[in-house]
Amino acid sequence: MDTKDLVAEQIRKAVPDLEAAAVTDLLEIPKNSDMGDWAFPAFSLAKTWRKAPQLIAEEIIQKIDSSQFEKVQAVGPYVNFFLDKSQISAALIGQVLAEGADYGQEKIGAGRNVTIDMSSPNIAKPFSIGHLRSTVIGDSLAQIFQKLGYKTVKINHLGDWGKQFGLLILAYKKWGQEEAVKEHPIEELLQLYVRINEEVQKNPELDEEAREWFRKLEEGDEEAQNLWQWFRKESLLEFSQLYDELGVTFDSYNGEAFYNDKMAEIVDLLSAKGLLKESQGAQVVDLEKYGFEHPALIKKSDGATLYITRDLATALYRKRQYDFAKSIYVVGSEQAGHFKQLKAILKEMGYDWTDDIHYVPFGLVTKGGKKLSTRKGNIILLEPTLAEAVNRAAQQINAKNPDLADKEAVAHAVGVGAIKFYDLKTDRMNGYDFDLEAMVSFEGETGPYVQYAHARIQSILRKAAFSPDTGASYSLNDKESWEIVKLIQNFPDTVKRAADRFEPALIAKHAIHLAQSFNKYYAHTRIIAADPERDSRLALCYATATVLKEDLRLLGLEAPNEM
Repeated sequence: MDTKDLVAEQIRKAVPDLEAAAVTDLLEIPKNSDMGDWAFPAFSLAKTWRKAPQLIAEEIIQKIDSSQFEKVQAVGPYVNFFLDKSQISAALIGQVLAEGADYGQEKIGAGRNVTIDMSSPNIAKPFSIGHLRSTVIGDSLAQIFQKLGYKTVKINHLGDWGKQFGLLILAYKKWGQEEAVKEHPIEELLQLYVRINEEVQKNPELDEEAREWFRKLEEGDEEAQNLWQWFRKESLLEFSQLYDELGVTFDSYNGEAFYNDKMAEIVDLLSAKGLLKESQGAQVVDLEKYGFEHPALIKKSDGATLYITRDLATALYRKRQYDFAKSIYVVGSEQAGHFKQLKAILKEMGYDWTDDIHYVPFGLVTKGGKKLSTRKGNIILLEPTLAEAVNRAAQQINAKNPDLADKEAVAHAVGVGAIKFYDLKTDRMNGYDFDLEAMVSFEGETGPYVQYAHARIQSILRKAAFSPDTGASYSLNDKESWEIVKLIQNFPDTVKRAADRFEPALIAKHAIHLAQSFNKYYAHTRIIAADPERDSRLALCYATATVLKEDLRLLGLEAPNEM
């Protein structure tokens, strides 16, 4: 049920010269709901009709069948439409009650695959807040695309290869202790990594020693391989515990090392297509026509391949393996140039599926306005941060509801959810400053605020002993309930826009606005008062809770029934 189509149809009948798409594009939602639910700007016709917009609006009014609306009026240059609240609320509440969590479900994806490259922490380095954005944005996008009928493949492209392992092996050989690493693997490996980086600054020849250890690793040296595999295994165990805490799962952990034997084919393909050129002993691809000042370096003069070579191999492997409809990379905004180059080379190679690759960048998380850096030891570790968030949530829940059953599970859902929600409500391209107190607050535009609105509704429904009848007709026409109805009605379109823009913040903002509208309704309305509209009000509450829960699910959050 799309009210925009209903309004557009009436405008098209009144103004047959206007194309359907043009009418839809011109329709606006008035900033003030007292001016109606949809508005058509008549000044768009002033040039062709050669009349004042106010006169055109009056003329259009005469040609419209207003019986389907509460009223239609001309206000200055606008034609304002007031929808029939009773009719639309009845249809919408009925639809949500019938469809439940499937409300807003679409078949647009037709079961096609969407690969999502997300999280991708570096082995032997701690999982910090800096890795959180890629993880939670990618996970939310997976839920959103599934809602639209796609199958998603979540890929953790682990940073498990590169010169940093030469540095780490060298550090372990110099100062490492096996027992210390076994007891606190990531913590100990981080200290070694920070220390070797500091030492390299003072003693540059250590850098060559590290390069030598990485060369040994690449050549299959047994000691280097054993240390690398050990670091990788210990890191994955710790990462897995954190992913469990976050409620995030993956379909593949194929990281950088997985593509070691797949890069030679890329070099051969580029050569066969006549795209490789030699430059000072190195192999490059000229991308001048794509606006690049420098060519793409594919193979160094010493025969070493680069990140771009590996990512070309990755893209080709994923297309063959998953035949994706979309291939999404949730990676920080500083990698924009790299992904532009990647797509340009794939385009040069003649792959028409290059247009299905989508780079989804995001802004930085800072602390006190400062950038976080593993190398400098300036990071916010995720594990203790999650624990502190859960603890803060538990304290607030205990104060509000000391007799709550299953307090620990609820505190976990609220604390962890608070951190995820705060990240996801931020427009993807914007960064944010990490503030745990603001995140776990039950007031303001936060995850706990939305979760509490859902729990409040469940409390009302329990108190009223209300169970909806899918055969009944529930309708309302008051102003406060209408604001909720409109937001519920916008939910399916919000999901589509979030997918089109790769922007979970649209879902988070929908959840906030719906929770705010419900709380306003709750403050002004005696919901369970015994009158003829009681069941309709309760049915609206039930529908609101259904959509709030689905909003939260799409963001990777739980919706506790009690808080």
